[in-house]
Amino acid sequence: MAALSKSIPHSCYEIGHTWHPQCSSAVLHVTQSALAESLRIYGTLYLIAAILRKRKLDYYLYKLLPEILQSTSFLTANGTLYIACFCILRKILGKFYFWSPGFGAALPASYMAILIERKSRRGLLTIYMANQVLLFCITAALFMFFFRCKDGLKGFTYSALKFIVGKEEIPTHSFSPEAAFSKTDRKIKHSEKVSQPMNILALTKKLMDKVCKHGPRHRCCKHYGDNCISYCIKGFIRMFSIGYLIQCCLRIPSTFRHLLTQPSRLFSLFYNKENFQLGAFLGSFVSIYKGTSCFLRWVRNLDDELHALVAGCLAGISMMFYKSTTISMYLVSKLVETVYFKGIEAGKVPYFPHADSIIYAISTSICFQAAVMEVQNLRPSYWKFLLRLTKGRFALMNRKVLDVFGTEASKNFKDFTPKLDPRYTVVPPELPLELS
Repeated sequence: MAALSKSIPHSCYEIGHTWHPQCSSAVLHVTQSALAESLRIYGTLYLIAAILRKRKLDYYLYKLLPEILQSTSFLTANGTLYIACFCILRKILGKFYFWSPGFGAALPASYMAILIERKSRRGLLTIYMANQVLLFCITAALFMFFFRCKDGLKGFTYSALKFIVGKEEIPTHSFSPEAAFSKTDRKIKHSEKVSQPMNILALTKKLMDKVCKHGPRHRCCKHYGDNCISYCIKGFIRMFSIGYLIQCCLRIPSTFRHLLTQPSRLFSLFYNKENFQLGAFLGSFVSIYKGTSCFLRWVRNLDDELHALVAGCLAGISMMFYKSTTISMYLVSKLVETVYFKGIEAGKVPYFPHADSIIYAISTSICFQAAVMEVQNLRPSYWKFLLRLTKGRFALMNRKVLDVFGTEASKNFKDFTPKLDPRYTVVPPELPLELS
């Protein structure tokens, strides 16, 4: 409580934007760096999502760019409004308190910024320090259960899971065995009509079809064109390839930027540890989920939605291949959002207008408070993200002065002391800028 009542008289230049004494110039600098990074992030993200969801040409012509710009504006505004609120709050209060440089400045900035973003993309940044693998196991179990239930999931989440695990795992799947076999027969008959040079390929394909079709498949399994073993193997290969390609696409901008000076970087684009990690994560998730589902159908001799809880939980172990805070937190936010709105539909939970925006603002403000006052307790991935968003300027804060609040703010910055222009400081600086 004593730390909460303490205050320091320093200006926003002495604590926050130490690289420039003018508030307006500092805001402009942060805006420029945040805009560039946001465009890079959302441009890549939306483009890959559009390709995976097989969007039509109209989407690329009329909707892709507006969606990228809207999300880019949200993230840029978050950074811009934070530094603006940082300066405004100092001018209103006349000094800095324990809560004002982090939580106080980030709360209004985050709330105003999230209102710019599309409502369907407003996430809840909660349970931030939870174990990623355990958290993902629980989240995956509940998501897959809702996926298997009638009217359990809707919209993008349902489409994404359907794309990942396949429509064979949906109980209301209308894919009949007759249609499957007739389609296979047509393909085999077509291959017999292929010219002589294609006979080897046709024979290989025919052999693969026989291997896949003949084998153990439970009567409740809906993968009519495959036995249970080939069904799991095909799922792994498909999602491993997609994960590998996604990671390659994400690395293209940074690789081609250095290609002229370092041609060897082209090799690292394709042969990179992270490429295989994402592929292994997606591939093992699908194969474990499908394998467990098939196993439970054999053991219990029925197809039940509860199987998805066990299969999803075990499949969540695949996060060990690709530990990603971003994926875990996003899925948790979507799960909380799904449960919350289901509670509203059932009349069990009251509806709070802008609840998602308020929770996002509070959660983000807590992260900013940690980023200012105790970086050592912040996830490294989030700290690196803040540095990229501001081009390293978040590390230029004068945290030595903030040590008075007792949080060891300068613990990771012992060797850094900003050079300040004494003409714009309230307290004489430790390292005054030499004036010409």
